Amino acid sequence: MTHSNFIALLINVFACALAGSIAAAAASGAYKTPRTEYGYPDLQGNWTNATVTPFERPTKFGDRAVHTVAEAKEIEQAIFDANAAADLPTDPKLNVQEVNKSCEVKGFSGVGCGYNNFWVDPGTKLIDLRGEKRTSILVDPPSGRLPTILPAAQERIAASREKFRGLGEAPGPEARSLGERCILSFGSSAGPPMIPLLYNNNYQIVQTNDTVTILVEMVHDVRVIRIGGEHLPATIRKWMGDSVGHYEGDTLVVETIHFNEQQSFRGASQNMKVIERFTRIAPNKILYRFTVEDPTTFAQPFSGEVAMNASHGNLYEYACHEGNYAMPGILAGERAKERTASAETK
Repeated sequence: MTHSNFIALLINVFACALAGSIAAAAASGAYKTPRTEYGYPDLQGNWTNATVTPFERPTKFGDRAVHTVAEAKEIEQAIFDANAAADLPTDPKLNVQEVNKSCEVKGFSGVGCGYNNFWVDPGTKLIDLRGEKRTSILVDPPSGRLPTILPAAQERIAASREKFRGLGEAPGPEARSLGERCILSFGSSAGPPMIPLLYNNNYQIVQTNDTVTILVEMVHDVRVIRIGGEHLPATIRKWMGDSVGHYEGDTLVVETIHFNEQQSFRGASQNMKVIERFTRIAPNKILYRFTVEDPTTFAQPFSGEVAMNASHGNLYEYACHEGNYAMPGILAGERAKERTASAETK
């Protein structure tokens, strides 16, 4: 054997051994979490939680938290097919009514397909954690469904909905949602808990010695989590609550309380407490687990898990109000209604 062949053989043996050790580590879950310059588990980078896995589990799956391989393949293929159909161009010869009908067939509605498939990006894959394709974000209760909402909370929620989004009058901007007013993200994208929605499911995490900052793509929210210390007084109620974190091994644990009374998650009150756990389980994945406690709203706490996958794209500014002509139009319509009503009473 020549010297060059011997060297090549050694390289091949080393490469095979390295590949085998990596595969074994992956199989055993023995991923070694990288550390920041401060010695904390490194969660930094751009991440996305986009997924087609629903928040609550469809009842047909019962207590089953994981899809079969066949189920997962069928669901993801259906999403691919639906996107392909929704991406087809609209016939320019159609009139407004025909365009609306075409949008409804594709799964969208609204005059002129104003919010068609070009604008949305909810993801194309189910949540995949350690090779398991999840049937729901919620994992506890075992049913994957929200706990019972207490009677007093049901009355509070119903009263709130009476003046919200077309169910009642909107005489001023305060009656519109926080997202419409560009104050806070739609749904619970910024959180906590941070839940994926129709689009803009991207986050950038930056860590220092005493803070963790999460830039949220939706409405350009920024969460600043203090590491260590005490919560602010209950009289100070911030958007996204007051978040204090600490590290437990490879996991960042965050407790958030003292939410602004205008912010609500699934009907929860300002008494809600959210515990989040961020654990980097692979070079390209963070396991994000949350638990919500609100004994004034829900019969029991509930928990969920989301995969935050590495995103190699950039986060761009969400310039909410620059092109937001809806709010002036909504309020102008209310003023016109008032003038009409006033004229009719004369």
